[in-house]
Amino acid sequence: MATINLGRVKPVFRGAYAGGTAYVVDDIVTYSNETYICILASTGNLPTDTTYWTKLAAKGVDGTDGTDLTTTLTTQGDILYRDGSGIQRLGAGTAGQVLQTGGTGANPSWGTVSSEMVKLATINASGTSSITFDGYFSSTYDTYELRFNGFRPSTDSHIAYKLRTGNADISAGYYGGHGYHYTDLNATNSGSTIRSAWNSGYQKITEGDTPTSNTTSPRTHGVITIRNPLVTGSYHFIQWTEAHTRSGNDILFIDQGAGWCINTTNALSGITIFSENGNIANGTFRLYGIK
Repeated sequence: MATINLGRVKPVFRGAYAGGTAYVVDDIVTYSNETYICILASTGNLPTDTTYWTKLAAKGVDGTDGTDLTTTLTTQGDILYRDGSGIQRLGAGTAGQVLQTGGTGANPSWGTVSSEMVKLATINASGTSSITFDGYFSSTYDTYELRFNGFRPSTDSHIAYKLRTGNADISAGYYGGHGYHYTDLNATNSGSTIRSAWNSGYQKITEGDTPTSNTTSPRTHGVITIRNPLVTGSYHFIQWTEAHTRSGNDILFIDQGAGWCINTTNALSGITIFSENGNIANGTFRLYGIK
């Protein structure tokens, strides 16, 4: 009976390519993380030589083109985006910033939220002689509001303020003030007065009976407005509005007024709030910048 040589009936895997090995047709090798099959017997011809080899399987992306996220993202807070050429890293912004899109064809970026009114600082006072906001005035805003809630002095007393320049209180000189004071006695009797006063070293913003020292329900709330604090060459104009109840909550007081300090025409750096007598037992104070 005649013998027929069918040759190989299936490919043979030969492992990693070796330059000194003789390869025959249908030998399969690996080389540079890819797979090749021999199409012409030879020795010493690399699998990349298409005369002797054909590629069976190509490798995938190995990260050398920038798609390896473990090397692209290097720091906590990084985020990933694609620019015109590929994957890119955007490092973390500063505290309070938000991610902003530049629109179609532009890269994202970190930016500051634009608002007509922005909270700049908060102080929760407890058992302190005074609280100070300093270093927050800038050209970004032309008006500032200092809002206080739940103010309670340690001793029945008025709320007062001192302006600051050069990071120090203006304690010498005179503060002038004019205001409107209104009282409501048990909702059955009421009265109002116009007041004008000069004080040495500070300006109070409450008049008449003192703010409540009621520990269970401190109800002294108000707003102090400072306009153009960085302007020089003129006195600085301050306005205030506040409302409080006497201990026992049987009388409501409302004060509205305005004042200035004639001791300086320099730029202001801040403001200090304090109790005319004793300490600030409790109170939350927030400073806002307004465009």
